[in-house]
Amino acid sequence: MNKTTVCISPIDGTVLAERPLLDRSEAAAIAERARSAQKAWAARPLSERIDLVMKGVALVGEDNAGIVPELARMMGRPVRYGGEFGGFQERAAYMASIAEEALAPVTVEEDAGFSRQIRREPHGVVLVIAPWNYPYMTAINTLAPALIAGNAVILKHSDQTLLVGERLEKAFHEAGVPDDVFRNVILDHATTEGLIADKAFDFVNFTGSVRGGREIETAAAGTFTPVGLELGGKDPGYVMEDADLDWAVETLMDAAFFNSGQCCCGIERIYVAETLFDAFIEKASAWVSALKLGNPLDPETTLGPMAHRRFAETVRAQIADALARGARGLIDPTLFPADDGGAFLAPQILVGVNHDMEVMREESFGPVVGIMPVRDDDEAVALMNDSKYGLTVSLWTADPDRAARIGARMETGTVFLNRADYLDPALCWTGCKETGRGSALSVIGYHNLTRPKSYHFRKKK
Repeated sequence: MNKTTVCISPIDGTVLAERPLLDRSEAAAIAERARSAQKAWAARPLSERIDLVMKGVALVGEDNAGIVPELARMMGRPVRYGGEFGGFQERAAYMASIAEEALAPVTVEEDAGFSRQIRREPHGVVLVIAPWNYPYMTAINTLAPALIAGNAVILKHSDQTLLVGERLEKAFHEAGVPDDVFRNVILDHATTEGLIADKAFDFVNFTGSVRGGREIETAAAGTFTPVGLELGGKDPGYVMEDADLDWAVETLMDAAFFNSGQCCCGIERIYVAETLFDAFIEKASAWVSALKLGNPLDPETTLGPMAHRRFAETVRAQIADALARGARGLIDPTLFPADDGGAFLAPQILVGVNHDMEVMREESFGPVVGIMPVRDDDEAVALMNDSKYGLTVSLWTADPDRAARIGARMETGTVFLNRADYLDPALCWTGCKETGRGSALSVIGYHNLTRPKSYHFRKKK
């Protein structure tokens, strides 16, 4: 009898779904069928693959009224924010719109004597390991372009969002994507790693923890299977003395606390010019104090529970450690009576922090942010780069040239000016250091999901 896995709601601890785990032989058979089906899928016209993928996307959208409360039950995001279909559709549509150009051959020479081209070929079978925090948008980042490029895709979703993979599979199959070309699978870590080590896949895309990324790399070692990894983050914001203060507070606080801080590129630490520091923390404290922590199914709730109580325990420990080391919390916890010591966690702003504290070094992935004053750009750059992560940085100034100079010094994947916590599908989504390697979306995303093949034809003597 197969083992099972469950999705437990952070709202009340109820079991929302229980599914059997595939064993290694069952999963290997699915991968083999995907490999057999992939060649015929890749042989279809590009326009046909695009149409089928976008039809699948549209069918997901038709279910959005049911998906939004389902997401709230699975991982705690308040229904008032309407789910993920806007970003889900935007990313897929953009990748569809650039596919012909991104996948077109590069012609070096074409004349009577020679034809020289570089063409793009699909890898074959792509494994997508998706996280729970944005379960639709993170999955579509790879799912749509991988299918459009001619790959078969196997999706392994997080246990916390078990129902997402099932919905995606149903929609894409109804749209006409062949069953074996896109499959949702439910696997434990050991089985997943074993399949990777057995070279069941031709490309692996993983979004999740640094530890998980290391396990993927270890499993793939020696197989020469390419991997794309989006891992941890500790994204900083820097508010300069000429910044629009209200705009900066509104955007950075939203980036720190939206989705209970469970965002890959959420803001986790902020550095503010000394001259603005007092005004910034006063306004930021008022903004956070106005949040309403509660049941995410209530339209009035602006801050839901964390996806699991163990995630909240990590954040509570970081806050307690910082306070014990001399930090000061600006938010009165009694304003948030829904904090139950479990998954429901009151938000917090910490000042008096420094980089000796875990809350300023390790990923929190929760509703807490540390804020420090800085003297100048040099100090801000040094502090922002003093991290083992590198996904995004958010700069706030009225001077774009100054921002560009600072951005050039940053060890990061994306530099934002006067915005934060946004994934633009036209730009390469990437990171450095322990945030991982590889790139998603944009033309470069297609290049990662295909391999180059050179054609050097001499037509005559």
